[in-house]
Amino acid sequence: MYDSVIFDHDGVLTTLVDISLLHDATRTAFEELGVSDPTSDHVETMAIHVSPDDVHTVAGAYDLDPETLFRTRDEIASSYQIDAITAGRKAPYDDFDAIRRIDAPMGIVSSNQQATIDFVLDHLNVGDLFGTAYGREPSMTSLHRKKPEPYYLEQAMSDLGVESPLFVGDSDSDIAAAEAAGVDSAFIRRDHRADHTPSPDPTHEVAGLNDLLALDGVPVTGDATIVDDEEAR
Repeated sequence: MYDSVIFDHDGVLTTLVDISLLHDATRTAFEELGVSDPTSDHVETMAIHVSPDDVHTVAGAYDLDPETLFRTRDEIASSYQIDAITAGRKAPYDDFDAIRRIDAPMGIVSSNQQATIDFVLDHLNVGDLFGTAYGREPSMTSLHRKKPEPYYLEQAMSDLGVESPLFVGDSDSDIAAAEAAGVDSAFIRRDHRADHTPSPDPTHEVAGLNDLLALDGVPVTGDATIVDDEEAR
């Protein structure tokens, strides 16, 4: 029996933003730091899946302080996403309410910014569902701690006081973080992952959040009869 369920956030609980929004946020960050014409490659590099080496390389190209570049990028990216949440362009998936039937502590571990995660929980009034919720702090240190490293997942486990959670994610880094932490994983095959083969292999694969309720070991309240995603909509 799993003693908790911990979720990735983007692409699992809420929809993804269009990558163009993150590109626009990155360009704005460069402009704020006095760089009016960054290369498209540097914008792409700083928009998503950023590594410490990426930040140092791009910062060096414009004689910027790496920590300042990354913090500015992170804070503006968060503000753009918050605008998208407020406007309804980033929203909970239709099956979000399925998790209300999970009879165990729940948490969130995301590689998005902490400010973004905090805003989502407050805006949707769902903070009470989660005993802990981790995003990244806007610092270079967070890049060394984010998934696939297990740091934030282990922090969440400690906060919840649990030892055997199920970690639900939509990316290889989620599955790798679970493996590194020594816990089971569930790969959720949303539309944007329709053709993806996860690596490493997850413990489970589900089509949506309703499917979690049918997994062996997930404690569920009420009637155990599960509807499929189409019926849930």
